[in-house]
Amino acid sequence: MRRRLSLAVGLATALMASTASAKTLIYCSEGSPEGFDPALYTAGTTFNASSRPVYNRLAEFERGTTSLIPGLAESWSSSEDGLEYTFNLRAGVKFHTTEYFTPSRDLNADDVIFSFERQLDETNPWNKYTEGTAWEYFNGMDMPALIKEIVKVDDMTVKFVLNKPESPTVANLAMDFASIVSKEYADSLEASGNQTNLNQQPIGTGPFKFVGYQKDAVIRYAAHEGYWGGKQPLDNLVFAITPDNSVRMQKLQSGECHVAPYPNPGDLPALMADESLQVMEQEGLNVGYLAYNSKVAPFDNPMVRKALNHAINKQSILDAVFQGAGKAAKNPIPPTMWSYNDAIEDDAYDPEKAKAMLAEAGVSDLKMKIWAMPVARPYNPNARRMAEVIQADFAAVGVEVEIVSYEWGEYLKLSRDENRDGAVLLGWTGDNGDPDNFLSVLLSCSSVGGSNRAQWCNEEFDALVNEAKQKSDQAERTALYEEAQVVFKREAPWATIAHSVVFMPMSTKVMNYKMDPLGSHRFDGVDIAE
Repeated sequence: MRRRLSLAVGLATALMASTASAKTLIYCSEGSPEGFDPALYTAGTTFNASSRPVYNRLAEFERGTTSLIPGLAESWSSSEDGLEYTFNLRAGVKFHTTEYFTPSRDLNADDVIFSFERQLDETNPWNKYTEGTAWEYFNGMDMPALIKEIVKVDDMTVKFVLNKPESPTVANLAMDFASIVSKEYADSLEASGNQTNLNQQPIGTGPFKFVGYQKDAVIRYAAHEGYWGGKQPLDNLVFAITPDNSVRMQKLQSGECHVAPYPNPGDLPALMADESLQVMEQEGLNVGYLAYNSKVAPFDNPMVRKALNHAINKQSILDAVFQGAGKAAKNPIPPTMWSYNDAIEDDAYDPEKAKAMLAEAGVSDLKMKIWAMPVARPYNPNARRMAEVIQADFAAVGVEVEIVSYEWGEYLKLSRDENRDGAVLLGWTGDNGDPDNFLSVLLSCSSVGGSNRAQWCNEEFDALVNEAKQKSDQAERTALYEEAQVVFKREAPWATIAHSVVFMPMSTKVMNYKMDPLGSHRFDGVDIAE
């Protein structure tokens, strides 16, 4: 333990010393990225380290809001029938120049088409370029069924032709999986037989360029001098990977890092009292849940899932885990999101009812696993503690629980397995402010084996969500989403646990940081006092 602490202090000292002559911000991140090609993943930890500093998208979300603004496309338009979206690309956008790649040209339509066709076309040489490639987000949003073709109108114009109208199309293309990568860089990697480097040494157009990654320790970035949005106030950005919540806050208070997310709720009073710190907060656009594997008996029976939901004392979880910084969840979308169905009644805490329902379902002596995340997330600051509370609740109704966990990247990978045992604790923070980003991405039939950790495919639910996506009128969409939430609650693929308030502690030296309602940690536009 002493050796580990000395190594951590040594690393932090080295980071400070090596960057003392330039404006450097050190962010104590909560976990390691799975990789640096954002299209391969769905985790916010990975996006914070890849898509947000290194890449751009056709459209972007304005910092601190869910409003869409031009990105790599300076403008766009859609046809009257909603089946064609045309994007006019920004001229003069430079890709990063690094020790491992020097671009010979600016961004053009070829880069946009390559970025999507590698996900869309199973015959594309990049479709399976690294082990386990699944394009989880792209497929989870059913993009292969939506996109008919992507047309290069000219070098600076791209047209997306759809098979059916989809209301959140532009917002979806502003999401992390839709980050634009360099085709020229990809071609050079393919020619040299080093395709996997696309996921290890990224090249983008974003505000910061990748410098290097020491696995599970530190990621370094430098400001992109030729950034189309202007060179950033920060010269260097460093992610000091620090999974332990308490250690992150200790490093923040000692000045070893400037920003540290996801404090333990019990640490907030001390952080707020520290005059060297500022603590931002906002209600999160999130939900934390326990997803049963609906493909594995007895969890394939809605009555069993419903019975277990009645066994969970959410107030105990709120007290033990969130300590006043959360509220009980009854729906799969947060109450701050339009189309939230407030008329739905939650599954009341009722152990006797749970026992009776299990007996009626013919279930006795049930043994199961509950998976607990190894990292803090905005929707769950302490998954291990949450699992322990649920373990005790389930024991009270005769269900024996084994708590298991894995390294974060492995956890996300293994929990996608359609034969996974038991139930997994996970959650979601909205990526585009649209209900579809929760209901379709997390619960649709096309997401089974990917972001749908319940492995739940319900035709009634799917039809409602798919119909809602094709409507342009928000009132019509709302009615369909409200009905879909009724189906969800009846079938109970999850135990909905909580929505959280998100706190963001940082040094008072940090200027112009904006909390993101979509849960990302962005450092474009951020400055730090000398």
